[in-house]
Amino acid sequence: MIGTVFRSEDVPVEDRFDYWRELINRTTAPSDLNSDHAADFWAEQRLMELGPVKVWPTSFLPARFLRSARLVRQSDPEEYHISLVLGGGLGLDHVGRTDTYGPSDLWISDTSQPYEVVPPDAGDHRVITGVGVEFRKVLLPASPDRVRHLLGRRLPGQEGTGALLTGFLTGLSRECDTLQPSAAPRLGAVLLDLLAAWFAEILDTEDALPPETRHRALIEGIRAFIRQNLHDPALTPPVVAAAHHISLSYLHRLFRDEGVTVSATIRQQRLERARHDLANPALRNVPVHDIAARWCFTHPAAFSRAFRAAYGIPPTDYRHRAHLIAA
Repeated sequence: MIGTVFRSEDVPVEDRFDYWRELINRTTAPSDLNSDHAADFWAEQRLMELGPVKVWPTSFLPARFLRSARLVRQSDPEEYHISLVLGGGLGLDHVGRTDTYGPSDLWISDTSQPYEVVPPDAGDHRVITGVGVEFRKVLLPASPDRVRHLLGRRLPGQEGTGALLTGFLTGLSRECDTLQPSAAPRLGAVLLDLLAAWFAEILDTEDALPPETRHRALIEGIRAFIRQNLHDPALTPPVVAAAHHISLSYLHRLFRDEGVTVSATIRQQRLERARHDLANPALRNVPVHDIAARWCFTHPAAFSRAFRAAYGIPPTDYRHRAHLIAA
């Protein structure tokens, strides 16, 4: 597991909002927080420290965050904050811009400038979910003057590098229980490269990116494409190369530098998806060969051999063991 977890159920009811407020102010730049639901508050949050980047998936009942000019003067970590909204909605008032953000929207705020974050309907009891990211402004190659034009704007997370960033952050949230702490620095480096590439794309300064940043962002984009198309039997190295407008030989060279092959990456990820399905109690009555076929393993015997080679146990035995543990 990577990161530390807060669940409001672990705290007495009367202390839940105050505890969460303290946690938020340790995680981010200090703000004044209040909520119409403070008397019976609910929240979950995980803080992942990935080298120089903090990532915190969170879910909470509607609350308001006010970072006033007074708080800016008192304490400024000089960070950029990225918010990805996954469920519900939030409004932001920052540097003279006011807007409302919904699922798959991203926004950027600067801890050196006051801001206010508010739910569209403070009395609403629907949970808000999202992912927050903090990193020092000096880590971004873009100049603060250029970034200022992006502050408080609604930025889509469904296309281009924004989609890669959204996919990476939601993947971190989904897989955090299986990630090892030793992976944190590498994940932080990948995230910083994606952030730099995203900022460069929306600022139209991609030519100014260091070659190594463009290289790592391309690799992550290719990996995301593979993850999104694992169910497609036509997913092959030539298809991957064509989708990214690069030659097949260059694609193989990129993965060779990573110490793997493209085909092995596709195969390993399909096996991992199959393993996840085999452990899913909701799929306990789906035949093993049907789960294998879902992930493009059309020959049951070949799937069984590949699964055993990867995980040291036949798929049927793995399913039985996983369901016993879950029970």
